[in-house]
Amino acid sequence: MATPMRIIKEVKRLGVDPVPGISAKPTENNIRYFDVLMDGPSQSPYEGGRFKLELFLPEEYPMSPPKVRFLTKMYHPNIDKLGRICLDILKDKWSPALQVRTVLLSIQALLSAPNPDDPLANDVAEQWKTDEKLAIQTAKQWTEMYACLSSKVK
Repeated sequence: MATPMRIIKEVKRLGVDPVPGISAKPTENNIRYFDVLMDGPSQSPYEGGRFKLELFLPEEYPMSPPKVRFLTKMYHPNIDKLGRICLDILKDKWSPALQVRTVLLSIQALLSAPNPDDPLANDVAEQWKTDEKLAIQTAKQWTEMYACLSSKVK
């Protein structure tokens, strides 16, 4: 099956006009499967970290949302142990008007503003609610331990 023009245009735009702090490139043999590197947002517990994600555009895209998950271990109330992400635009708030870049920016924003009231990792959310300072400290420690801290995304 031919690759839809929409995907080709989005890939081209990501190459020409990349999202600041995010690198998203399709793999050599599958234009629907992206390797993503995301810098942790400044002034967040994830600052200084570099996180690996995978993003897949299903056959139904753009009528259905991309499948995205973190490959880097995260301490975040909206990201579970398998890297799955609780984000409304990846579920019931998806719109075909959204693009890969919008999704990536939304995920980066979620790192800046965790939502423990809509958790995917209940234990982390509970910690965030009962002792936010300790939760943030733990998130920073995990970032130091698991995120690729070498070079930033250009």
